[in-house]
Amino acid sequence: MSGIVFLKTKNLNMIRDFYLSIGMKVWLKQAECTILKHGNMLLGFCERDEIDKQGIITFFYDEQTQVDSLYEKYKTISTSSPKINEKYNIYNFFAQDPEGRTIEFQTFLSPIISYQIIDEALIKRRSIRKFKKNDISNDLLNRIFDVCRFSPTSRNCQSFYYIVIRNPEVLSLLASLRESSSAPIAKAPCAVAVCIDTDKTKRIEQDGAIAAYHFILAAYNHGLGTCWIGAMDRDEAKTVLNIPAHHFIATITPLGYPDETKTIPERRNLGEFVRFF
Repeated sequence: MSGIVFLKTKNLNMIRDFYLSIGMKVWLKQAECTILKHGNMLLGFCERDEIDKQGIITFFYDEQTQVDSLYEKYKTISTSSPKINEKYNIYNFFAQDPEGRTIEFQTFLSPIISYQIIDEALIKRRSIRKFKKNDISNDLLNRIFDVCRFSPTSRNCQSFYYIVIRNPEVLSLLASLRESSSAPIAKAPCAVAVCIDTDKTKRIEQDGAIAAYHFILAAYNHGLGTCWIGAMDRDEAKTVLNIPAHHFIATITPLGYPDETKTIPERRNLGEFVRFF
């Protein structure tokens, strides 16, 4: 289910341009209404003879630095400066749009449950190798694995299964298998092995890769970091994790709340990697 909040404006073009400057995008135009999009928020403005000013329009971001940058950009229309609100455990400031509506810019200082649209998750996910020590609840893991139930497999054989590893000694052993490549496993509070039952499928690598990336995206969508570590289909790993020797390990990824921020690297233009036959 999705939704749109519509507000009345006396100057549609001015208000549209203001919110575009914040980073919203035009999602849909309908007669005298324009619907704008910011992440998972859809906000519609319709030109009318009066203005809606009720409530607060809140934009939230991943990092405090993003809030600080927006404050510098909109300092002239702000009504407060950025600060920590201990009651709600957020970092925020308030401003007003050109028609006097209250807008808020904030970041949450504690983990939050999933909210991102799929495009945002696909673009922003990065490999994480440094993690906070915060434990990950079974409730959160179950929400992630509930999404993973829908990972595609050959002939819907559902050949995948996941093993959650929390034992520090086992994490250290797994981290040593590929030296620096697998070292991030020991830096996370847990790890997850993505496995394939080879008795159920002939598309072993394909099922494994899809199941692993399904998990990685689901974990990111719930605020957790991962790092694909390849070449973990090893006898030592199978022995310590009680995995049958003929089963396949697609990856063993560390899992935890990120303790590093990664920027999005430069990417090729569409014309460099898309070909129409």
